Amino acid sequence: MFTLTNHWVNEARHCPSPNHNERPAGVAVDLIVVHSISLPPGSFGGPHIDELFCNCLDPKADDYFASIAHLQVSSHFLIRRAGELVQYVGCDRRAWHAGQSCWQGRDNCNDFSIGVELEGTDDEPYTERQYQSLQALIRRLQQDYGIPQASLAGHDEIAPGRKTDPGPLFDWDRVRPQSGENEARGNSLGGGGNNT
Repeated sequence: MFTLTNHWVNEARHCPSPNHNERPAGVAVDLIVVHSISLPPGSFGGPHIDELFCNCLDPKADDYFASIAHLQVSSHFLIRRAGELVQYVGCDRRAWHAGQSCWQGRDNCNDFSIGVELEGTDDEPYTERQYQSLQALIRRLQQDYGIPQASLAGHDEIAPGRKTDPGPLFDWDRVRPQSGENEARGNSLGGGGNNT
């Protein structure tokens, strides 16, 4: 079970990112967005996700990094393959994870969501420990922020056509209540992003 103090999970490894800002006044956090990431693509366990989110990724360390090292992006959380939880941004702040996005007719999902990255790829199953950590984190966030159970989306759902993560091998049944699954997935397609 996770606990929060001042919007930070006590049991997480804290790796503060500079890539965040204030949420719009009066906007409640009411969505959790699940992503996937691996750097370089398909590689797990290195320091490069931390480096990307902290603006210190060496563009010469891998050919792929030259195309992304300039990005200023972040997520609230990362769950590593072994289940380790890393937090980059306090949940009261707007992390920069969603990009151009729409959920149930509301644009700019960064304004009202918490982003959770899973270390992985679209074409490889996630680990049991990742699901365990994700389930515990979702429960804590829902309890502390009043996020509805059905307000859980993949990056692909808030930015269809632009993003594909967490991918077809992510088991939504492990984290999304059965009664809300079809409603949540159907309502998410109210506008999506394009390739910008």
